[in-house]
Parts: sequence; C-alpha cells; structure tokens
Amino acid sequence: MGKEDCCSTQLIDVNGEFNFKGLENFVSSVKLHRCGLSYAVVAIMGPQSSGKSTLLNHLFYTNFREMDAFRGRNQTTKGIWIANAVGIKPLTIVMDLEGTDGRERGEDDTTFEKQSALFALAVADVVLINMWCHDIGREQAANKPLLKTVFQVMMRLFSPRKTTLLFFIRDKTKTPLEYLEPILREDIQKIWDAVRKPQAHKDTQLCEFFNVEVTAVPSYEEKEEQFKDQVAQLRQLFFHSISPGGLAGDRRGVVPASGFSYSVQQIWKVIKENKDLDLPAHKVMVATVRCEEIANEKFSSLMINEDWLALEHEVQEDAVRNFGRRLSSILDNFLSE
Repeated sequence: MGKEDCCSTQLIDVNGEFNFKGLENFVSSVKLHRCGLSYAVVAIMGPQSSGKSTLLNHLFYTNFREMDAFRGRNQTTKGIWIANAVGIKPLTIVMDLEGTDGRERGEDDTTFEKQSALFALAVADVVLINMWCHDIGREQAANKPLLKTVFQVMMRLFSPRKTTLLFFIRDKTKTPLEYLEPILREDIQKIWDAVRKPQAHKDTQLCEFFNVEVTAVPSYEEKEEQFKDQVAQLRQLFFHSISPGGLAGDRRGVVPASGFSYSVQQIWKVIKENKDLDLPAHKVMVATVRCEEIANEKFSSLMINEDWLALEHEVQEDAVRNFGRRLSSILDNFLSE
C-alpha cells in the first residue's frame, strides 16, 4: 500500500464552506460505516510553514500537499483537509489544519484559527501540536497563542473529552529531550492556569481534559534520514491507538462511525454560527437522527419482505391460521435489527 491508497479530501475550504459531497465520498471510499466505534481521528495544528503536512505524510503515508521551500514560505494547506492513514489499524482519519499566524489571512487569521482549533478538539482523539525546538522557554513563542487558543476553546466544550495532545518538537538540537520536556510541560501548565475557566471547571486540572505527550525529531531539511527513521518509529504509536494503554486509550464520548458524517457537519455548523458547542447534547442529537434513519430503513425493508407480503395477501383472501405467531415472528425479526 502507498500514498495512492489515501483518500485526501478538502473538508472545509478557505471560506469556511463545508464540503458535504466530498465527505460523503470519503466516508464511502474508506468504508467508515463498517467501523462502529473502532476508528480514530487525529488532527494537527501549528504555525504556517512548520512542516505539518510533511510530518503527516511520513507518519500516515498520506499525500497532503507540502510546501516547496524553493518558492518561499507561503501558505500550503488552505482550510481543513482529511485523509485516511494508510496501513494503520484501526481506521484512522487524519485532519490537516491550515497553519496559524499566516500573512495570507491577515486580521481574519484568528477567527478561522479558533474555529478550526475548536473543530479539531471536538472531533479528534489525538491532536498533534507541531512546534519548533527553539520556541521552548520563550515567552513570546509561536506555540503560546496557539496553546492559549486550544485551552480556551476546550472550555466551550463543557464536558472533558480526554483528548491526547502530542507535542512534536521539530528541529531538535543537542539539548536532550529529558531537559526540554519539563520546561515545555511547565509552560503548558502556566497557560492552563492562566486561562479563564467557566465556574463549573474553575478547579479542573489539566489532566482531566488532556493527556499530554511530548516527542522530538531532528530537522527534516538538515537530517532527512534521521527524521524519517524517528518518524517511522513514532508511527507505531498510532497502531491500536484506541486500545487500553494506547495513545487515545482513555478517550470519551465517541460518536459511532455511522453518525460521524452527520456529527462533523453539525459541529462545524454550530461553530460557524458562534454558538456554544455542548457536546453531550450534540451526541443525543446525532443518536436521535441515526435512530430515525435506521428505523426508516428497517420499515422500508419490512414493506418489501416476502413473508410480510405473503401474509398481507392471505389476509385479503380469508382468515389466516396462526396469524399472531407469524406476524410476531416477522416483526420481532425486524425490531431486533
């Protein structure tokens, strides 16, 4: 299997318009409806031109468009794209978010940045935070506003989903990871403590909302082979990621695969309309819609069932022996489905 097996699709365009048809084709192509609860969603966020798409392509064998360094540091990923991870079980949906702090959007940047961050947190089990090694310990670093945004929007979900935040430290220097990680975790905790929280979560600890994991890789441009080797090792983390002890083993509030398409559409609609996203109520809504769809499907099947049609015909002719038993048998069969 290779990158040609990846179904890369733009889910949300630069104007925030949702690609309904594209998602429908994607879900059909990857056979998502067969998965039940056995699927995972991974998203990545980080500054523009920080190598997010390159990282995803090496981790998941996707084919997201990568920046051409010889053409300058311009915006590559526009809007939000999705693809399926090739060769990883369970089925893993990968979301590539438009980079933050890009000059193309200008003043509109923070609006879409917050919307896409909220969307990723509402949908993904694992969120990769792509950041540069030299930003660790800096007060005015590119990852600080991003983290603040992540924590602020998470507060709007009301119910902790236990998302895993996996920090990818890029362009690792000679400083060992065991020295960098405590500094980064301290910075994360400070940002969490400083974020204004609703009364219900005033004393909620960071660990109730997030699992925080940290890893580091060398420069792709300067040490390409080392980068590829280490990313290949990190790829193993995403196999069986939702099993107990896995990267997202303690996730909560999973939407069944059959409701995924409807769920993400409604989440984006609510975000675009600037309404508070109450995830538990949203789950009830998704369940209600799916139950109605399933009931209608089964009723339609009943209407063309051979036993039902035969019984219906016999009733028109005369009294039917064992009518109650035969009717109950047919109905029980369909209701059990």
